[in-house]
Amino acid sequence: MSELTGRLSVFKTYKLYVGGKFPRSESGRVYEVTDSKGTWLANAPLASRKDARDAVVAARKAFAGWSGATAYNRGQILYRIAEMLEGRRDQFVAEVAAAEGLSKAKATAQVDAAIDRWVWYAGWSDKVAQIAGGANPVAGPYFNLSSPEPTGVVAVLAPQDSSFLGLVSVIAPAIVTGNTVVVAAAENAPLPALSLAEVLATSDLPGGVVNILSGRTAELAAPLAAHQDVNALDLAGADDALAKDLETAAADNLKRVLRPSAVNWTAAPGTGRLLTFLETKTVWHPMGV
Repeated sequence: MSELTGRLSVFKTYKLYVGGKFPRSESGRVYEVTDSKGTWLANAPLASRKDARDAVVAARKAFAGWSGATAYNRGQILYRIAEMLEGRRDQFVAEVAAAEGLSKAKATAQVDAAIDRWVWYAGWSDKVAQIAGGANPVAGPYFNLSSPEPTGVVAVLAPQDSSFLGLVSVIAPAIVTGNTVVVAAAENAPLPALSLAEVLATSDLPGGVVNILSGRTAELAAPLAAHQDVNALDLAGADDALAKDLETAAADNLKRVLRPSAVNWTAAPGTGRLLTFLETKTVWHPMGV
């Protein structure tokens, strides 16, 4: 037998991440993902409307357990995700560099910022109630207390221009407060999101808290915006025309909608997205005399 001088490249075919498992798209479709120069990188599943509906079912099933967990526990789990990302840092640097056409140094800065952002949001888990709730002064013999509660199932269109840092910046604030999410990854650069799914699956995050779909953003967004069991929309990855149509569909069951805007994902995130997907519960309680 002659010595082999070369071998065929084995291109990876990624899968969706739904309910803590990795199903293929029910349609059986995939699409080619290329780098910024058009070089084929891998195959990604082309998710369908049925996949989107399945992801909503998984997110709703996970909501009670996740929202009922202690804030401290949710913070621990987000920190664990950051730990695991640190161990796979080189992989994500390579994927972000290929997806966005960045130099290794710039891709490294993006990945490091994304890992730090998981840690930052983890720290907010048991503190957000202090800025979004409290005791209210009332005229009468009552205690009047307001406390934040998660909105429910949030459909997230990931930013198209920031395949990993932007992705983390929209997922982390939604889940740290107890929501569950269905994410449509960046259409042309889904690989960092699909690799993140592999990290989430082996972390302590319960299945169904984060569900990640890849494919055509508009095709996935329409059924999510119209779905009666979706409570909120983050339209970070939608253009103005698509956002307008999705807002119209979302009005049918009064979804909370965060409109798209120009965001510098490398800037300090602030608490805006943390507070957007929270409801306020106010309790009146008579004082003892």
